[in-house]
Amino acid sequence: MFSGLKESLKKLSKLHICVDQHEHLQMNKIFQENFHNALVGGGNHVSFGEPMDDKKHEVDIPLLDRYAAETWETVLHYLVGTPAERCPKAVAKLLEASGLQEDAGGDGRQRMGHDELDGSSDQKLSITSKGFQFLLLDVNVQVWSLLLQYLDLAERQLNMDIVQVLNFLFQIGTLELGQAYSIEPLTDTQTNVLRDLKHFGIFYQRTKKSRRFYPTRMATSLTSGSMISSRKPEDNQGYIIIETNFRMYAYTDSPLQIAILSLFVSLQARFQNMVTGLVTRDAVREALSKGITADQIITYLTAHAHPELKKQSPILPQTVIDQIRLWEMERNRLRLSGAWLYNEFADMQEFNQICNYAEPFGAVLWKNEKKRILAVTEEGHEHVKAFRKRTAAARAGQSGNGAQRAPTLQR
Repeated sequence: MFSGLKESLKKLSKLHICVDQHEHLQMNKIFQENFHNALVGGGNHVSFGEPMDDKKHEVDIPLLDRYAAETWETVLHYLVGTPAERCPKAVAKLLEASGLQEDAGGDGRQRMGHDELDGSSDQKLSITSKGFQFLLLDVNVQVWSLLLQYLDLAERQLNMDIVQVLNFLFQIGTLELGQAYSIEPLTDTQTNVLRDLKHFGIFYQRTKKSRRFYPTRMATSLTSGSMISSRKPEDNQGYIIIETNFRMYAYTDSPLQIAILSLFVSLQARFQNMVTGLVTRDAVREALSKGITADQIITYLTAHAHPELKKQSPILPQTVIDQIRLWEMERNRLRLSGAWLYNEFADMQEFNQICNYAEPFGAVLWKNEKKRILAVTEEGHEHVKAFRKRTAAARAGQSGNGAQRAPTLQR
């Protein structure tokens, strides 16, 4: 309890909201005054945005809903790897920084300026296990998780003023759906945030140079339980049928749903409102190679199973569930680990002494007592190395041989 309180106070102090005053904590006077004005509506401020009249280019709520849904679905299409137009760099970078996608060419975590988020990206990224789990979440949770990651990205890599970013994000939930707001009161940092979040369907601007913006339902619903869905109502219902012969029938015409299925199903035919395919070893292993787990595949198929399948128990054929897990076990039989190989011990006593030291904290990967060879984990190497030096120094006239770097396969 107290550790959580201390951590919260530490964050408030870092944001200069709370200040130390002779062994007492006091709220920052400026923050206190502005916070009071924001709550009661006093003072000269724009804490809740500056509304504008836009009768000439009036934007209705259905248009905003359609824009938000289509833009968010485009983000999800890029996440699953659907061939499409180039993705905005802001989207690609945030998905990669969130661990939802990864680049085979490198981790891409170097520091950068915000200008490098402008334009589009042709970087080849693929979905990760975390990214597939992301697809199973509610839209509201998805948006919040990306906003939290955006805060971290803004502070650590984009050199943005985190206080200004937070100030703008706090305003989002107070804005009115369908109302036009001026960007004039926004700082340069907040304007950049607006420009980035526009790519996720949270805000709408008629043109890139427009001096007004509109919050979509994705923005105004962040502090409530309701959220516009990026899918059609029928897509939220069960639509997948799996047979014991591994044949799949998906009653959907949603390109996004079909793209998700193609991650672990070998699609064979597509009709107006249905696709067919097979759950094959190659398709599942391809998904496993991207970090998607067997449990995630089974969870997705179960969650989107046709209502007729949900009447039975288990929902999916047991043969299909078992085979998907067997394919995962087949792939995970061997695991590559970094290790250090110790050999040429002075005698059996020294070998046993080091084994007895390393085994209690799990540093021993493998040992051969007959040949006196010991493989230790990369994490435990420094501890074992230091212990061996101490024991060697204590044994008069004896010295241990060094360690040789070597990889090891652990079954």
